[in-house]
Amino acid sequence: MEMLGKNIAILSLNPLKKCVCRPPSYMIVFSFSRGRMMEVRRICCIGAGYVGGPTCSVIAQMCPEVTVTVVDVNEDRIRAWNSDSLPIFELGLQEVVDSCRGVNLFFSTDIDEAIKNADLVFISVNTPTKTFGIGKGRAADLKYIEACARRIADVSSGCKIVVEKSTVPVRAAESIRRIFNANTKSSLSFQVLSNPEFLAEGTAITDLKNPDRVLIGGDETPEGQHAIQALRSIYEHWVPKNKIITTNTWSSELSKLAANAFLAQRISSINSISALCEVTGADVEEVAHAIGTDQRIGSRFLKASVGFGGSCFQKDVLNLVYLCEALNLPEVARYWQQVIEINDYQRKRFSSRIINCLFNTVTDKKIALLGFAFKKNTGDTRESSSIYISRYLLEEGACLHIYDPKVKAEQIMQDLTKPTPSERHDTDTVSRLVTIVTDPYKACENAHAIVICTEWDMFKELDYERIHKAMLKPAFIFDGRRILDSLHDQLQHIGFQVETIGKRVNQRIPFTTSGDRSEMDQPQPLKKNKL
Repeated sequence: MEMLGKNIAILSLNPLKKCVCRPPSYMIVFSFSRGRMMEVRRICCIGAGYVGGPTCSVIAQMCPEVTVTVVDVNEDRIRAWNSDSLPIFELGLQEVVDSCRGVNLFFSTDIDEAIKNADLVFISVNTPTKTFGIGKGRAADLKYIEACARRIADVSSGCKIVVEKSTVPVRAAESIRRIFNANTKSSLSFQVLSNPEFLAEGTAITDLKNPDRVLIGGDETPEGQHAIQALRSIYEHWVPKNKIITTNTWSSELSKLAANAFLAQRISSINSISALCEVTGADVEEVAHAIGTDQRIGSRFLKASVGFGGSCFQKDVLNLVYLCEALNLPEVARYWQQVIEINDYQRKRFSSRIINCLFNTVTDKKIALLGFAFKKNTGDTRESSSIYISRYLLEEGACLHIYDPKVKAEQIMQDLTKPTPSERHDTDTVSRLVTIVTDPYKACENAHAIVICTEWDMFKELDYERIHKAMLKPAFIFDGRRILDSLHDQLQHIGFQVETIGKRVNQRIPFTTSGDRSEMDQPQPLKKNKL
């Protein structure tokens, strides 16, 4: 949710051509130069991804007098934003874009022109975890942030407000400011603000229109306070004033990391309890409900699963760990590192359970993996637990048939073959063992097991009797999201062997008719394929 002024432009790193910026409409905002009032006519946001695109679309809709231009170096992405097939899936996003695209919302690749014309620039580019060098696997890579800052300084003139929208380490704003100070012309002045996003994918549009809070951090100087007030005036178009929090820059940056770390911590906490439940006979859902009714704890983020994913949680916790280590706080670093280790443990534990139940081998066995996005109602796969579970099973030689209603086949293959900081993955092996299907029933045909990794609602509505008839016997269901709890009796009556997170399901051995194909009737694997 970031916006200011009348015209808005969102950009990405390198300049291309094709400017689609429109002439400014009219809107009075502020000037941080000597406290004089001025017109802020254009805002430019760098990056048309999961944050920049939805955020600026909502800004355009909620502020019809503001012209918003979203800019990105990726021509295909901009082309998609200008089409009826948006590059990302979010509930309600298409309607928001359709309502204002071509009116006061524009998508372009002419980055330099957008920066030149802007009074306010949002930086909304990726800050991935470093894959090499100092801080590998933990520290945030700020090369895109730096590139944006240098380009802004190079092509700008007059007064500009630059707003960090990307998740960045504490004191990143100081680095941006140093670049500006070293490259500032006599006719140019900057103010740097921090305005982190707190969106949850799958509910991003709702979060943008009805936020819990909007956080703006800036300098405590008069100029910094003028800049904060200017950005605040944009949000006040639709956000109640008491939900807009202003702080200094450092508090704003740390608040974003801390918020995601606390949410990730809750998920790891309940997942650690789920392991205990499975060996004691307790049900983690009942435990979560019991403790969640305590008002001091609350019920949010107490859903046991195969682990958290998404672009923020793991990256931000690792960033926090690295920050603590760099500031000589090893005890604090170890505390937060454990959140990540429990998440990894949960994924490995679930994968091992699949292998153990399938008679301690999955080599050459067909497994239907339902869901690849990291959560329902989004097509985002970044750090999805499905990726890790798939890799564990592929290392054991399993043949995976993967279905997801919103994730494209190319994205799935890219995720499974993408190198990690610790290992590389053989493309040929992945291509041989992985099949992407467009029909969940097709994925389950002749499968030994079904593994549910994403909580898509449609998976509750499948015809499991039809699926069971088409599977090899015994047929297993591994519910990694606890979405089939109400169907356990029915599934067992059909004949499924049901395994779930945080609960021991009392299995009933069904009568198997002579028409059912037994696993013993199938050719047995001769060797194990390694990824």
